[in-house]
Amino acid sequence: MNMMKVIAVPMHPEGRKFVAIFAAVTAVLWLVWEPLFWLGLGLTVWCYYFFRDPVRSVAQRPGLILSPADGVVSLITKTVPPADMQLGDKPLTRVSVFMNVFNCHVNRAPIAGEVVAISYHHGKFLNASLDKASEHNERNSITIESADKIRIGVTQIAGLVARRIVCFTKVGARLGVGERFGLIRFGSRLDIFLPEGIEPAVGLGQTAVAGETILARLNQPTEDWPIQPI
Repeated sequence: MNMMKVIAVPMHPEGRKFVAIFAAVTAVLWLVWEPLFWLGLGLTVWCYYFFRDPVRSVAQRPGLILSPADGVVSLITKTVPPADMQLGDKPLTRVSVFMNVFNCHVNRAPIAGEVVAISYHHGKFLNASLDKASEHNERNSITIESADKIRIGVTQIAGLVARRIVCFTKVGARLGVGERFGLIRFGSRLDIFLPEGIEPAVGLGQTAVAGETILARLNQPTEDWPIQPI
């Protein structure tokens, strides 16, 4: 871990109270036993790192669907989206991005548009890399509709360690592409439902960067739109 890069990256406000708690415990550990202090200091730095909120170079080209999360593309499958997402009753391609405890956990809008649906479900805390986590785990789904009436569904899924899903937006809000809409604490997954007939431009195991990696294109690629390497 490059310490200067950690220090230079801003922290999301959601992390302030957690870093403060870690720092307070670390101060107490200093009085108890010095080796515990250094352990606490390392965990405090990690907590700051977890809640980092780096500036991203968001692609503005029309027709792009960007990754809403940092992490690894863990699943690509076709499935019928939940009815409350208002995406229809036909199977759609679902791309899953798994975030481990070292990934940035700030979530960003994959397209620009209006939030037309939000639905929260209580559930279990299974390993988020498992396919059944989409159905059984605690989750929060949002549906964004673009100006040309194309809908994208994004589901925030709590994982084995995560215990809190945060959503900053609401129904009726308008999001810009790459705009922050939520985060999950501490390790989780995001599912992205692509529109009917749209194929992903990423492959299993590929690393995704929120607001930068192109998950799919609404238009066919041309010579100046090269497919991303996998």
